[in-house]
Amino acid sequence: MQGRDGGSTRGKGQTGRGGGQGGDPVRAVARDVLRAVRERDAYANLVLPGMLRDRKISGRDAALATELTYGACRSQGLLDAVIASCAGRPVEEIDGPLLDVLRLGVYQLLRTRIGAHAAVDTSVDLARAEFGQGKAGFVNAVLRRAAEKSTEEWVAALAPKDPLGHLAFEFAHPAWIAQAFADALGARAGELRDVLAADDARPLVHLVARPGEISAEELALVTGGEEGRWSPYAVYLDGGDPGKLEPVRDRMAAVQDEGSQLVALAVTRAPLDGPDGGRWLDLCAGPGGKTALLGALAEIDGFHVDAVEPAEHRAELVRQATSDMPVTIHVTDGRDTGLEPGYDRILVDAPCTGLGALRRRPEARWRRKPSDVRELVTLQRELLTAAWDLLRPGGVVVYSTCSPHLPETVSVVADVARRTGAIALDTRELLPGVPDTGDGPGAQLWPHRHGTDAMFLAALRKPL
Repeated sequence: MQGRDGGSTRGKGQTGRGGGQGGDPVRAVARDVLRAVRERDAYANLVLPGMLRDRKISGRDAALATELTYGACRSQGLLDAVIASCAGRPVEEIDGPLLDVLRLGVYQLLRTRIGAHAAVDTSVDLARAEFGQGKAGFVNAVLRRAAEKSTEEWVAALAPKDPLGHLAFEFAHPAWIAQAFADALGARAGELRDVLAADDARPLVHLVARPGEISAEELALVTGGEEGRWSPYAVYLDGGDPGKLEPVRDRMAAVQDEGSQLVALAVTRAPLDGPDGGRWLDLCAGPGGKTALLGALAEIDGFHVDAVEPAEHRAELVRQATSDMPVTIHVTDGRDTGLEPGYDRILVDAPCTGLGALRRRPEARWRRKPSDVRELVTLQRELLTAAWDLLRPGGVVVYSTCSPHLPETVSVVADVARRTGAIALDTRELLPGVPDTGDGPGAQLWPHRHGTDAMFLAALRKPL
């Protein structure tokens, strides 16, 4: 069993599968996920659960492996700066597999309550088992230097002097992302520290109760969770593996951020001109979470949802999520679907930088680049324009992104509205009871205000 202030009491000397030899199996799995992220651009949240199952790591050990893995991924910029300072060389000059071990060790030293002795010794053991005594000595020297200062002292020594750069470094964000958050906050940019802190913290697990199958109250009772604040279908869990919960296994509930639930609900709440004919469209459906909620709500009223997803593997995820719902999947490009126009309600949950979900995708903040934005904005405008062409007069399209970045949000909506003559609805009215969502007409959710991902949404109605 793993203690928070020490090494594992079992498994020393075991071989870690998939990443070379390693001592402590908890640290070995964290190291191997870091390696997959670095070498294969893998997603930690997709790789880690399988490794934990394969290696039969569960309970408190699995919780610690998760914390170490996700934490080291999130904190990479700060960790690398400390490692470079202690090693006397840029991290680019350190062998990748050795760098994974160093990141894991420095994370334990600076961002957990694990004792320095355990953090250093377990990291040295990992290096020795895989690389031999020479490189283990290098790891030992770097980590002992890192342990000489507290986190606050390292931040003071290495952070940029400008206020925004200092905050970005302290909370392990690239400066350009911190600037994007500050721009989106506008007059409330003084909340930037709170945004970055919330983005850097371990998020709660959010479940969605499937309408017509189970209520949020019942789901909370069954799972030991807490009913959500904003969505009538949301339940919060403090941790654990939601895939093991009976309601999730029985498809009565699923994992879905409450912000994503609010986006799907906004589609169903938006006021139309004329009756709702029950013809709904999700133009960017994969992997299917919002489609499933739309499908469950449509089923109650006898309506139907068309779901568009260009990638076959993601379309298959949509099929699995909606297999018993009135949903038809179309594997095609959302910009040229060939579908018959006349939809009452359309959701465009556009591909985006994902800056609003960095707390759930720990490695993403270090992969995204400012240069990614231009191509995505072009795609977002094309998708929203295509949706507009498929909308009936009096119908509503809801545009959403899991990003607060202004070029992807208000700029895209304003451009399409200007070109089409769309009527911008006050989207805040589609989120009843949810405070502080901005100045309108779009709505912006924030992790520090609402406990959700930083989802943006805007609603446009086509004139009659």
